[in-house]
Amino acid sequence: MLNEHQLHGVYVPVVTPFDANEELDLESLHHLVASIAKSGVHGIVLNGTTGESPSTSKEEIERMMATAQSASADSRIPIVLGAGTNDTRSTVSRIEQAGKLGAEAVLVVVPYYNRPSQQGVVEHFRRAAQVGVPVILYEIPHRTGLKLEHDTVRRILDIDGVIGMKDSTPNTDLVTALAQGSETKPILCGEDTLLYASLSAGAKGMMSASANVHTDRFVTFYNTFVAGQHADAEAQFNTLLPLVRLLFAEPNPAPLKWLLHEQGIIKHESLRLPMLPISPELRQRLAPYVQQLQT
Repeated sequence: MLNEHQLHGVYVPVVTPFDANEELDLESLHHLVASIAKSGVHGIVLNGTTGESPSTSKEEIERMMATAQSASADSRIPIVLGAGTNDTRSTVSRIEQAGKLGAEAVLVVVPYYNRPSQQGVVEHFRRAAQVGVPVILYEIPHRTGLKLEHDTVRRILDIDGVIGMKDSTPNTDLVTALAQGSETKPILCGEDTLLYASLSAGAKGMMSASANVHTDRFVTFYNTFVAGQHADAEAQFNTLLPLVRLLFAEPNPAPLKWLLHEQGIIKHESLRLPMLPISPELRQRLAPYVQQLQT
């Protein structure tokens, strides 16, 4: 299982391919994971937001996990499984399932919609960590409706069994504040437009949905940065940034699925309602990248 010293680098939250009837397309998932795994990434995330986790069942997660393990067997990269809900008992049950399926860690989002107190969130993560599978805190306030205070984040990261966090806040304030402490557990950037800025502020890597495409270029960017070649890394990131912005011009993961389908990595761009395919206008804007991805 993952520990805090191993949590760094490029983690890719993979999309969950569906067929034309919105059923799991495990063949496409195998193809996608195998393609990403051979690009030098440090890990993948299954059943995250990009994987349409609100619409997947426990039985489907079991099949997805087996497929991803098979597809990544040669690279032996860790698989993190999304397991967070807004109900602590349900979250514990999903973490227990993740452990049985062989996940190296679980990604647990801050409870959403019911808007608990800061102390309630701390206790939620304390209970989650007691299961025994390493927990990665996922802070994404624009989806959860609840912003954690910096002190709350520190208290959660101090819990035994919590090995780090994915920071999807809209600026670098949190990572900057946390990185000032020499004993801070690793922070991975989850806001793709801030990847360079977050690394510069002290993040140890990224969980980047955009890296489903051009995966090797995201890995090169990260490796260049950690080698100390910061000006080169910034230039590399700036070449990726226009595509990153387009990938979030409409709700994720629809733009990614369209590109991956056009690239021939997945068979369909299907999503499950309430998610919809991208608009004709965005298809036109993304079209120039299709040939670029195929070269």
